[in-house]
Amino acid sequence: MTTVNDFRLKLRGKEYLPVIVGGMGVDISAVELALEACRLGGIGHISDAMIPFVSDKYFKTHYTKAKTTEHKASRNTSDKSLVKFNLDRLYEAQIAVVTKAMSRKQGPGAIWINVMEKLTMGSAGDTLGVRLNAAMDAGVDGITLSAGLHNQSLRLMAKNKRFHTMDIGIIVSSLRALKIFLRSGRRVDRIPDYVIVEGPLAGGHLGFGEDWADYNLKDVFQEVLSFVREENLPIAVIPAGGVFTGTDAKEYLQAGASAVQVATRFTVTKECGLPENVKQKYFEAYEEDVVVNGLSATGYLMRMLSNSPCLGANVKPQCEPFGYILSSKGTCLYIDAYDATGVDEKGKKLPVTDKMCTCYHFSKHNVYTCGHYVYRLKDTTNKLPDGSYQMLTAEHVFNDYLHSSDHKITLPPLEEV
Repeated sequence: MTTVNDFRLKLRGKEYLPVIVGGMGVDISAVELALEACRLGGIGHISDAMIPFVSDKYFKTHYTKAKTTEHKASRNTSDKSLVKFNLDRLYEAQIAVVTKAMSRKQGPGAIWINVMEKLTMGSAGDTLGVRLNAAMDAGVDGITLSAGLHNQSLRLMAKNKRFHTMDIGIIVSSLRALKIFLRSGRRVDRIPDYVIVEGPLAGGHLGFGEDWADYNLKDVFQEVLSFVREENLPIAVIPAGGVFTGTDAKEYLQAGASAVQVATRFTVTKECGLPENVKQKYFEAYEEDVVVNGLSATGYLMRMLSNSPCLGANVKPQCEPFGYILSSKGTCLYIDAYDATGVDEKGKKLPVTDKMCTCYHFSKHNVYTCGHYVYRLKDTTNKLPDGSYQMLTAEHVFNDYLHSSDHKITLPPLEEV
C-alpha cells in the first residue's frame, strides 16, 4: 500500500521526506519543533515573527526593553511616527535565533525560516532586508516568503553571497500571486525553488478575501501545478492548509505535489511553542468554535477560536515595545480603532471591537489562531482521566503522516498519569 513514506522531495540535489512543518508565529513554530522535523528527515520552519521578542524570551537579551526606553516619549500619544526598530539590534536578534537553531541541527532534513512581508515595523523595506539577510548570514537552509507578494524581497537579498545557493520559496494563494512574484524574480535572475500553495482552510492570516469559502485548496493547487508544468519551470509545488491526515498528503503527492506543508496537528505537540493551557483549548475546540474575522491589524482575515482572549480586549497600543505592524507614517489599524472607542461612565476604555493589538496579543498567546480542522485534534490523542488530553510528540505526528492510510490516525501509547 502506497504511503507518504514512498515519496521524496528533491531540492538542489538533496532529498527529504515530503513533510514540511509550517511557519507558525509568534514562536509557535519554535526552534525545538523545527529541529525535530529536521532530525526526522523532513523540513521544519522557524517563524521570524517578532524575532527580537523571541530572542529576549530564550536568550535573555533586552531588545524589547531597549526599544521601549528609546521611544517612551510617544507612549501617551497616538503619533507613533518616530517609533522605529534599531536595525543593528534587529540583525543581532535574527542572527541569535537562527544561529542557535542551526548549531543544534541534526539529521538529514532541513531548517527553513518563514519571513512575513506584512511585518512593516515602521520601515518596511529596511527591516525586511535586515531580516532576510541576517537569516542568510546565519546559515539557514531556506527562506519561505509569506504574507504578501514580496515584489522587492528578492532584490533585497540579491547581493547576499548565498542568494543563488540556498532554498528560496514563497507562499501564494493564487496563480496570479505566483505570476507577480515570478516577474520580480526574473529581474534578478532568480526563480523560486518551491512554491507553497496555501488554501482557505489554513490557520492564522489568510491570503483570501471575504469570499474565502468559495475557494478550495485542490483547485488552486491544480491551477498552479498546471502552470508550472506548462511553463516547464523547475519549481516544487507544495499544497498547504487542510492537509490533516497522511492519506490527504498521499493524495496530493500522487496528484503531482512535491511535498505537503502541515501545521495544525503540530500545534499540540510538546515541541510546539504554545503554552500547554492553549494546546488544551485546541483539543477542546468544536467546529462551531472556529471563526474567520478581520480583527488583525495587518488588514488580513484571520482564522482563530472564538474564545481567544484577544477578542473584545482594550489594551493600550503597544507600539513602543512592539510596533511590528506600524506603517512608515507611524499608523496602525488598531491605533485608529482604539482612538475611536469611547469610555464608560467611570472613564474606563470600552472593549475595542473593530481591531486587536496584534503584536501584544500574539506575544501573550492570546490569539488562538488555528487551521479549520483544529476541532479534529481531539481525535488524534487520548483523553486522560482528569479530563485533559494527552500531549503528542512531533515524532509521533510526523510518523503518522508518513505511514497512515485510509485516513486513519494512530493514537499515541496511553501515558500514565
